[in-house]
Amino acid sequence: MSLKKIWKNFLRWIMSLDLVQWPIAVIFAAMIWFVYITCCTHVQNKQILKKFAKKGAIVVLWHGRSMMLAPVMAMYHMRTCSLVSKNKDGRMMGKILKLFGATKTIRGTHFDGGVSALRQGVRLLRKDNRSIIMSPDGPSGPSMRIKDGILYYAKMSGAPIIPVCFTCSRPWFQKRWDRYLVALPFSKIVVNIGKPIYIPSKMSKAEFIEQKHNVDNIMIKQLRNLDAMFNLFKVEENLNSDEFKAQMRQKRAQNRAK
Repeated sequence: MSLKKIWKNFLRWIMSLDLVQWPIAVIFAAMIWFVYITCCTHVQNKQILKKFAKKGAIVVLWHGRSMMLAPVMAMYHMRTCSLVSKNKDGRMMGKILKLFGATKTIRGTHFDGGVSALRQGVRLLRKDNRSIIMSPDGPSGPSMRIKDGILYYAKMSGAPIIPVCFTCSRPWFQKRWDRYLVALPFSKIVVNIGKPIYIPSKMSKAEFIEQKHNVDNIMIKQLRNLDAMFNLFKVEENLNSDEFKAQMRQKRAQNRAK
């Protein structure tokens, strides 16, 4: 094993420790609050957040548009729990959301621990009247394509799906598969709260697929309409983490060859 790989593995291990993650989470939370405070933020359809502040709902947002959700949920006193992946990034995100008031964290994704996470989530939605926050295209894509999980949560709990998205006038798009949008300080931020979407408890396979495409299209349209307000570039659909990394490696190789 090369020294470079040993060093990377060591850093990965260090970053997975709670002792290291908590101080970093505090720094990130402080930065997000700083951006929120210095920006002019307009929340569209805020009456929906007020209605579901103490009711169970499934709040969904694309993986690349998660930054400004936490302070908005905190400002409207939403009783939330977060659904995050079991890896170190998921644990870090769980800690950041806890600092914004998400009192419970469910660990599990569509691929890892999904059944257990589903049971916990449905129980919280039904009995505890907490909203669940999740990114249906995470943790590694494909971008802007929902996975089946959110429909199962809605189908089994009776809670509505509420699509949320934000855009801003001073964006920084990170070079990642999800084109993570960082709002820079002193931006104009617009947050859109979509209309609640209720999923029938009984559906055929064809109806399930139709509902999935419907939620997909609603969330994509929401993002496109918001970004058009500031003439932002069109974020790609259907990118996953491995494909994006392969594309970046190919571009670097082509640049070196010139």
